[in-house]
Amino acid sequence: MRIVLAPDKFKGSLSAQEVCDAMRSGILRVDPHIKIDACPMSDGGEGFVSALVNATGGRFITRRVTGPLPEMKVDATFGLLENEPRTVVVEMSAASSLSQLRPDQRDPLATTTFGTGELIRIAISEFGAKKILLGIGGSATIDGGIGAAQACGLPIILEGGEPVSPTEPLCGRDVERVVLVKHGRVDVLGGIEIIVACDVTNPLYGPNGAARVFGPQKGATPEVVERLDRALQQLATRTGHDDLANRPCTGAAGGLGFGMLAFFGAELRRGAQIVIETTNLRDRLREADLCFTGEGCLDRQTLSGKTVMEVVRRCKELGVRCVAIAGKVEADIGAPVHSIVNDRVSTDDAIAHAREHVQRITEEALRSQLRVFR
Repeated sequence: MRIVLAPDKFKGSLSAQEVCDAMRSGILRVDPHIKIDACPMSDGGEGFVSALVNATGGRFITRRVTGPLPEMKVDATFGLLENEPRTVVVEMSAASSLSQLRPDQRDPLATTTFGTGELIRIAISEFGAKKILLGIGGSATIDGGIGAAQACGLPIILEGGEPVSPTEPLCGRDVERVVLVKHGRVDVLGGIEIIVACDVTNPLYGPNGAARVFGPQKGATPEVVERLDRALQQLATRTGHDDLANRPCTGAAGGLGFGMLAFFGAELRRGAQIVIETTNLRDRLREADLCFTGEGCLDRQTLSGKTVMEVVRRCKELGVRCVAIAGKVEADIGAPVHSIVNDRVSTDDAIAHAREHVQRITEEALRSQLRVFR
Protein backbone atom coordinates (compact mmCIF):
# COMPACT_ATOMS: atom_id res chain seq x y z
CA MET A 1 0.00 0.00 0.00
CA ARG A 2 1.22 3.51 -0.83
CA ILE A 3 0.07 6.64 1.01
CA VAL A 4 0.81 10.25 0.05
CA LEU A 5 0.93 12.81 2.87
CA ALA A 6 0.02 16.32 1.65
CA PRO A 7 -0.93 18.50 4.63
CA ASP A 8 -0.50 22.21 5.25
CA LYS A 9 0.77 23.52 8.58
CA PHE A 10 -1.33 23.49 11.73
CA LYS A 11 -0.97 27.19 12.43
CA GLY A 12 0.43 27.92 15.86
CA SER A 13 1.47 24.36 16.59
CA LEU A 14 3.04 22.31 13.77
CA SER A 15 4.78 23.04 10.48
CA ALA A 16 3.66 21.07 7.44
CA GLN A 17 6.77 18.90 7.74
CA GLU A 18 6.01 18.22 11.41
CA VAL A 19 2.45 17.25 10.48
CA CYS A 20 3.87 14.80 7.93
CA ASP A 21 6.18 13.34 10.59
CA ALA A 22 3.28 12.86 13.02
CA MET A 23 1.10 11.31 10.31
CA ARG A 24 3.94 8.97 9.36
CA SER A 25 4.26 7.79 12.96
CA GLY A 26 0.53 7.07 13.12
CA ILE A 27 0.60 5.12 9.86
CA LEU A 28 3.60 3.00 10.83
CA ARG A 29 1.86 2.01 14.05
CA VAL A 30 -0.79 0.38 11.87
CA ASP A 31 1.58 -1.26 9.39
CA PRO A 32 5.36 -0.64 9.22
CA HIS A 33 5.45 -1.93 5.62
CA ILE A 34 3.25 0.81 4.13
CA LYS A 35 5.12 3.00 1.64
CA ILE A 36 4.85 6.66 2.58
CA ASP A 37 5.46 9.63 0.27
CA ALA A 38 5.60 12.82 2.36
CA CYS A 39 4.84 16.01 0.42
CA PRO A 40 4.42 18.98 2.82
CA MET A 41 2.16 21.66 1.34
CA SER A 42 1.75 25.44 1.67
CA ASP A 43 -0.61 28.05 0.28
CA GLY A 44 1.98 30.84 0.20
CA GLY A 45 2.48 31.53 3.90
CA GLU A 46 4.96 30.03 6.32
CA GLY A 47 6.40 26.83 4.90
CA PHE A 48 6.23 27.93 1.26
CA VAL A 49 10.01 28.02 0.86
CA SER A 50 10.67 24.77 2.68
CA ALA A 51 7.92 22.93 0.77
CA LEU A 52 9.39 23.83 -2.62
CA VAL A 53 13.07 23.56 -1.70
CA ASN A 54 12.67 20.16 -0.07
CA ALA A 55 10.55 18.86 -2.93
CA THR A 56 13.15 19.81 -5.53
CA GLY A 57 16.33 19.07 -3.60
CA GLY A 58 17.29 22.75 -3.57
CA ARG A 59 19.17 24.69 -0.95
CA PHE A 60 18.41 27.32 1.66
CA ILE A 61 20.05 30.74 1.90
CA THR A 62 19.84 33.11 4.88
CA ARG A 63 20.43 36.86 4.86
CA ARG A 64 19.90 39.60 7.43
CA VAL A 65 17.24 42.08 6.31
CA THR A 66 14.73 44.58 7.68
CA GLY A 67 11.94 43.07 9.76
CA PRO A 68 8.28 44.07 9.89
CA LEU A 69 9.25 47.22 11.81
CA PRO A 70 11.83 49.53 10.19
CA GLU A 71 14.14 49.36 13.21
CA MET A 72 14.10 45.55 13.34
CA LYS A 73 16.64 43.25 11.72
CA VAL A 74 15.83 39.58 11.12
CA ASP A 75 17.60 36.57 9.64
CA ALA A 76 15.39 35.59 6.70
CA THR A 77 15.71 32.35 4.75
CA PHE A 78 14.83 31.87 1.09
CA GLY A 79 15.49 29.02 -1.33
CA LEU A 80 17.14 28.12 -4.61
CA LEU A 81 15.40 25.38 -6.59
CA GLU A 82 17.51 22.52 -7.90
CA ASN A 83 15.28 21.57 -10.85
CA GLU A 84 14.79 25.15 -12.10
CA PRO A 85 18.12 26.98 -12.40
CA ARG A 86 17.99 30.65 -11.43
CA THR A 87 14.59 30.22 -9.78
CA VAL A 88 14.40 31.60 -6.24
CA VAL A 89 11.62 31.03 -3.72
CA VAL A 90 10.88 33.78 -1.19
CA GLU A 91 8.22 33.99 1.49
CA MET A 92 7.38 37.38 2.97
CA SER A 93 6.73 35.74 6.33
CA ALA A 94 10.51 35.34 6.64
CA ALA A 95 10.94 39.12 6.78
CA SER A 96 7.58 40.84 7.30
CA SER A 97 5.33 38.50 9.26
CA LEU A 98 2.91 39.09 12.09
CA SER A 99 4.47 36.22 14.05
CA GLN A 100 7.70 38.22 14.36
CA LEU A 101 5.95 40.84 16.50
CA ARG A 102 4.73 40.83 20.07
CA PRO A 103 1.03 41.69 20.43
CA ASP A 104 1.93 45.18 21.71
CA GLN A 105 4.05 45.81 18.58
CA ARG A 106 1.28 45.11 16.09
CA ASP A 107 0.41 48.31 14.24
CA PRO A 108 -0.08 48.33 10.44
CA LEU A 109 0.66 52.05 10.36
CA ALA A 110 4.19 51.25 11.56
CA THR A 111 4.98 48.05 9.65
CA THR A 112 6.65 47.66 6.27
CA THR A 113 7.29 45.19 3.45
CA PHE A 114 10.77 46.69 2.95
CA GLY A 115 12.50 43.51 4.13
CA THR A 116 10.57 41.43 1.62
CA GLY A 117 11.77 43.77 -1.10
CA GLU A 118 15.33 43.37 0.16
CA LEU A 119 15.03 39.59 -0.25
CA ILE A 120 13.85 40.04 -3.85
CA ARG A 121 16.77 42.35 -4.58
CA ILE A 122 19.27 39.94 -2.99
CA ALA A 123 17.85 37.04 -4.99
CA ILE A 124 18.48 38.97 -8.19
CA SER A 125 21.76 40.72 -7.43
CA GLU A 126 23.54 37.90 -5.57
CA PHE A 127 22.10 34.78 -7.18
CA GLY A 128 21.16 35.95 -10.66
CA ALA A 129 17.50 35.03 -10.26
CA LYS A 130 15.45 35.20 -13.43
CA LYS A 131 12.29 33.83 -11.86
CA ILE A 132 11.02 34.49 -8.36
CA LEU A 133 8.24 32.60 -6.63
CA LEU A 134 7.01 34.85 -3.83
CA GLY A 135 4.69 33.60 -1.09
CA ILE A 136 2.84 36.43 0.63
CA GLY A 137 0.85 34.85 3.48
CA GLY A 138 1.08 35.79 7.16
CA SER A 139 1.99 39.46 6.83
CA ALA A 140 2.12 42.11 9.55
CA THR A 141 1.66 44.86 6.99
CA ILE A 142 -0.84 47.04 5.18
CA ASP A 143 1.44 49.18 3.05
CA GLY A 144 0.23 48.33 -0.45
CA GLY A 145 3.70 47.01 -1.31
CA ILE A 146 5.37 50.42 -1.28
CA GLY A 147 8.03 49.22 1.15
CA ALA A 148 8.99 46.34 -1.14
CA ALA A 149 9.01 48.66 -4.16
CA GLN A 150 11.27 51.11 -2.32
CA ALA A 151 13.73 48.36 -1.31
CA CYS A 152 13.98 47.22 -4.92
CA GLY A 153 14.88 50.72 -6.03
CA LEU A 154 11.64 51.76 -7.71
CA PRO A 155 11.43 55.58 -7.58
CA ILE A 156 8.58 56.73 -5.32
CA ILE A 157 7.31 60.30 -5.19
CA LEU A 158 5.41 61.67 -2.19
CA GLU A 159 3.03 64.63 -1.93
CA GLY A 160 4.70 67.93 -2.74
CA GLY A 161 7.20 66.20 -5.00
CA GLU A 162 9.22 64.90 -2.07
CA PRO A 163 11.47 61.99 -3.10
CA VAL A 164 11.85 58.93 -0.89
CA SER A 165 15.06 58.01 0.90
CA PRO A 166 16.32 54.60 -0.23
CA THR A 167 17.31 53.67 3.33
CA GLU A 168 14.36 54.82 5.45
CA PRO A 169 11.60 52.23 4.96
CA LEU A 170 8.12 53.42 4.07
CA CYS A 171 5.35 52.07 6.32
CA GLY A 172 1.59 51.82 6.33
CA ARG A 173 1.23 55.42 7.50
CA ASP A 174 3.07 56.59 4.37
CA VAL A 175 0.64 55.06 1.88
CA GLU A 176 -1.62 58.12 1.94
CA ARG A 177 1.36 60.33 0.98
CA VAL A 178 2.40 58.40 -2.14
CA VAL A 179 1.67 60.11 -5.46
CA LEU A 180 3.65 58.00 -7.90
CA VAL A 181 5.55 54.72 -8.09
CA LYS A 182 7.62 54.48 -11.25
CA HIS A 183 7.76 51.01 -12.77
CA GLY A 184 10.10 49.48 -15.31
CA ARG A 185 12.99 51.91 -15.04
CA VAL A 186 15.23 49.98 -12.70
CA ASP A 187 17.86 47.64 -14.09
CA VAL A 188 17.65 45.20 -11.19
CA LEU A 189 14.11 44.13 -12.17
CA GLY A 190 14.65 44.02 -15.90
CA GLY A 191 13.62 40.69 -17.43
CA ILE A 192 12.67 39.13 -14.08
CA GLU A 193 9.56 36.93 -13.94
CA ILE A 194 7.78 37.17 -10.59
CA ILE A 195 4.95 34.81 -9.67
CA VAL A 196 3.15 35.64 -6.44
CA ALA A 197 1.56 32.89 -4.36
CA CYS A 198 -1.53 34.26 -2.61
CA ASP A 199 -3.54 32.56 0.12
CA VAL A 200 -6.62 34.83 -0.01
CA THR A 201 -8.67 36.33 -2.86
CA ASN A 202 -9.63 39.70 -1.35
CA PRO A 203 -9.48 42.91 -3.41
CA LEU A 204 -7.26 45.83 -2.40
CA TYR A 205 -9.87 48.03 -0.70
CA GLY A 206 -13.56 48.17 0.18
CA PRO A 207 -15.72 45.98 2.46
CA ASN A 208 -13.67 42.86 1.64
CA GLY A 209 -10.37 44.67 1.22
CA ALA A 210 -7.04 44.35 2.96
CA ALA A 211 -7.63 46.89 5.73
CA ARG A 212 -11.20 46.03 6.69
CA VAL A 213 -10.83 42.26 6.68
CA PHE A 214 -7.29 41.79 7.98
CA GLY A 215 -6.51 45.10 9.68
CA PRO A 216 -7.92 44.22 13.13
CA GLN A 217 -5.82 41.07 13.47
CA LYS A 218 -2.75 43.14 12.62
CA GLY A 219 -3.45 45.60 15.42
CA ALA A 220 -5.55 48.23 13.61
CA THR A 221 -8.23 50.11 15.54
CA PRO A 222 -11.50 50.91 13.71
CA GLU A 223 -10.18 54.40 12.99
CA VAL A 224 -6.93 53.04 11.57
CA VAL A 225 -8.86 50.52 9.44
CA GLU A 226 -10.81 53.34 7.80
CA ARG A 227 -7.69 55.44 7.33
CA LEU A 228 -5.79 52.62 5.65
CA ASP A 229 -8.74 51.61 3.47
CA ARG A 230 -8.95 55.18 2.14
CA ALA A 231 -5.17 55.28 1.69
CA LEU A 232 -5.11 52.06 -0.35
CA GLN A 233 -7.90 53.33 -2.61
CA GLN A 234 -6.02 56.59 -3.04
CA LEU A 235 -2.79 54.70 -3.83
CA ALA A 236 -4.50 52.78 -6.61
CA THR A 237 -6.06 55.94 -8.08
CA ARG A 238 -3.00 58.17 -7.84
CA THR A 239 -0.66 55.61 -9.37
CA GLY A 240 -3.06 54.94 -12.24
CA HIS A 241 -3.86 51.34 -11.28
CA ASP A 242 -7.41 51.52 -9.94
CA ASP A 243 -8.39 49.05 -12.67
CA LEU A 244 -6.27 46.43 -10.90
CA ALA A 245 -7.51 47.04 -7.36
CA ASN A 246 -10.60 44.84 -7.61
CA ARG A 247 -8.78 41.83 -8.98
CA PRO A 248 -8.67 38.75 -6.76
CA CYS A 249 -5.64 38.53 -4.45
CA THR A 250 -4.68 42.22 -4.71
CA GLY A 251 -5.65 42.64 -1.04
CA ALA A 252 -3.41 39.76 0.04
CA ALA A 253 -0.68 40.61 2.56
CA GLY A 254 -1.98 44.09 3.22
CA GLY A 255 -2.05 45.01 -0.45
CA LEU A 256 1.34 43.54 -1.35
CA GLY A 257 -0.54 41.52 -3.97
CA PHE A 258 -1.62 44.80 -5.56
CA GLY A 259 1.88 46.28 -5.30
CA MET A 260 3.51 43.28 -6.95
CA LEU A 261 0.97 43.35 -9.78
CA ALA A 262 0.98 47.12 -10.31
CA PHE A 263 4.62 48.05 -9.64
CA PHE A 264 6.51 44.83 -10.48
CA GLY A 265 4.36 43.41 -13.30
CA ALA A 266 4.02 40.17 -11.36
CA GLU A 267 1.51 37.38 -11.93
CA LEU A 268 -0.83 36.57 -9.01
CA ARG A 269 -1.76 32.93 -8.48
CA ARG A 270 -3.21 30.75 -5.75
CA GLY A 271 -0.34 29.52 -3.62
CA ALA A 272 -1.63 25.98 -3.20
CA GLN A 273 -1.74 25.52 -6.99
CA ILE A 274 1.88 26.64 -7.33
CA VAL A 275 3.06 24.21 -4.65
CA ILE A 276 1.05 21.33 -6.13
CA GLU A 277 2.60 21.94 -9.54
CA THR A 278 6.17 22.43 -8.31
CA THR A 279 6.10 19.32 -6.09
CA ASN A 280 4.56 17.20 -8.89
CA LEU A 281 1.86 16.15 -6.45
CA ARG A 282 -0.47 15.04 -9.21
CA ASP A 283 2.01 12.47 -10.54
CA ARG A 284 2.77 11.30 -7.01
CA LEU A 285 -0.93 10.78 -6.36
CA ARG A 286 -1.29 8.60 -9.45
CA GLU A 287 0.80 5.96 -7.70
CA ALA A 288 -1.08 6.20 -4.38
CA ASP A 289 -3.85 4.18 -2.80
CA LEU A 290 -4.67 6.84 -0.22
CA CYS A 291 -3.86 10.47 0.59
CA PHE A 292 -3.85 12.23 3.92
CA THR A 293 -4.14 16.02 3.93
CA GLY A 294 -5.02 18.50 6.66
CA GLU A 295 -4.63 21.87 8.36
CA GLY A 296 -5.32 23.49 11.71
CA CYS A 297 -8.88 24.58 10.93
CA LEU A 298 -11.13 23.60 8.05
CA ASP A 299 -13.41 26.60 7.53
CA ARG A 300 -14.92 28.80 4.83
CA GLN A 301 -11.47 29.97 3.71
CA THR A 302 -10.56 26.34 3.07
CA LEU A 303 -13.42 26.10 0.58
CA SER A 304 -12.13 29.10 -1.39
CA GLY A 305 -9.17 27.13 -2.72
CA LYS A 306 -6.67 26.74 0.08
CA THR A 307 -4.35 23.76 0.34
CA VAL A 308 -6.70 21.08 1.66
CA MET A 309 -9.41 21.84 -0.89
CA GLU A 310 -6.93 21.79 -3.77
CA VAL A 311 -5.53 18.44 -2.62
CA VAL A 312 -9.04 16.99 -2.29
CA ARG A 313 -9.86 18.16 -5.82
CA ARG A 314 -6.76 16.53 -7.30
CA CYS A 315 -7.55 13.29 -5.50
CA LYS A 316 -11.12 13.26 -6.83
CA GLU A 317 -9.89 13.89 -10.37
CA LEU A 318 -7.53 10.91 -10.10
CA GLY A 319 -9.88 8.63 -8.20
CA VAL A 320 -7.64 8.49 -5.12
CA ARG A 321 -9.31 8.25 -1.72
CA CYS A 322 -8.48 11.33 0.40
CA VAL A 323 -8.82 11.80 4.15
CA ALA A 324 -8.35 15.10 6.00
CA ILE A 325 -7.05 15.55 9.54
CA ALA A 326 -7.85 18.90 11.19
CA GLY A 327 -7.56 20.54 14.55
CA LYS A 328 -11.08 21.88 14.15
CA VAL A 329 -13.75 21.40 11.48
CA GLU A 330 -16.16 24.18 10.52
CA ALA A 331 -16.86 23.33 6.85
CA ASP A 332 -17.77 20.37 4.67
CA ILE A 333 -14.97 19.72 2.17
CA GLY A 334 -16.61 16.76 0.47
CA ALA A 335 -14.17 14.19 1.85
CA PRO A 336 -13.83 12.20 5.09
CA VAL A 337 -12.59 14.47 7.89
CA HIS A 338 -11.27 13.59 11.34
CA SER A 339 -11.23 16.41 13.90
CA ILE A 340 -8.90 16.57 16.89
CA VAL A 341 -11.13 18.97 18.84
CA ASN A 342 -14.23 17.22 20.18
CA ASP A 343 -16.15 16.75 23.43
CA ARG A 344 -13.05 15.25 25.06
CA VAL A 345 -10.27 17.38 23.54
CA SER A 346 -10.26 21.17 23.95
CA THR A 347 -8.71 23.61 21.50
CA ASP A 348 -5.95 24.45 23.99
CA ASP A 349 -5.14 20.77 24.46
CA ALA A 350 -5.19 20.18 20.70
CA ILE A 351 -2.61 22.95 20.21
CA ALA A 352 -0.43 22.01 23.16
CA HIS A 353 -0.22 18.33 22.18
CA ALA A 354 -0.73 18.64 18.44
CA ARG A 355 1.86 16.07 17.40
CA GLU A 356 0.43 13.35 19.65
CA HIS A 357 -3.11 14.09 18.53
CA VAL A 358 -2.25 14.09 14.81
CA GLN A 359 -0.46 10.76 15.24
CA ARG A 360 -3.41 9.26 17.11
CA ILE A 361 -6.07 10.55 14.73
CA THR A 362 -4.09 9.42 11.67
CA GLU A 363 -3.79 5.94 13.11
CA GLU A 364 -7.52 5.81 13.83
CA ALA A 365 -8.39 7.17 10.39
CA LEU A 366 -6.15 4.67 8.63
CA ARG A 367 -7.64 1.72 10.51
CA SER A 368 -11.07 2.96 9.47
CA GLN A 369 -10.00 3.29 5.83
CA LEU A 370 -8.46 -0.19 5.80
CA ARG A 371 -11.84 -1.60 6.73
CA VAL A 372 -13.26 0.16 3.68
CA PHE A 373 -10.51 -1.23 1.43
CA ARG A 374 -11.22 -4.73 2.67
